[in-house]
Amino acid sequence: MSKLEEMIKELPPELQQEVEDFVKLLLEKQVKKAGGKLEFKWEGALEDLRDKYTSVELQHKATEWWGD
Repeated sequence: MSKLEEMIKELPPELQQEVEDFVKLLLEKQVKKAGGKLEFKWEGALEDLRDKYTSVELQHKATEWWGD
C-alpha cells in the first residue's frame, strides 16, 4: 500500500469522498488537456444579423458587445 493510500484511509469517510471527487476532477482535466476535437457551439449564433452587417462589421459589433 502506498503512502498516499495510507493517508487517505486515515481520513473520515466524507473526506475520503472529497479526495475521490478531486482525483476524478483531475483525471477529467487531464483528458481535456490531452486534446480532442474542437467544438463550434457558437457557430451560426449571429446568423440572423448577416443581412444587417458585413462580416467585418459583425466582427466589430461582436467586439463591442463583448466589451459591454
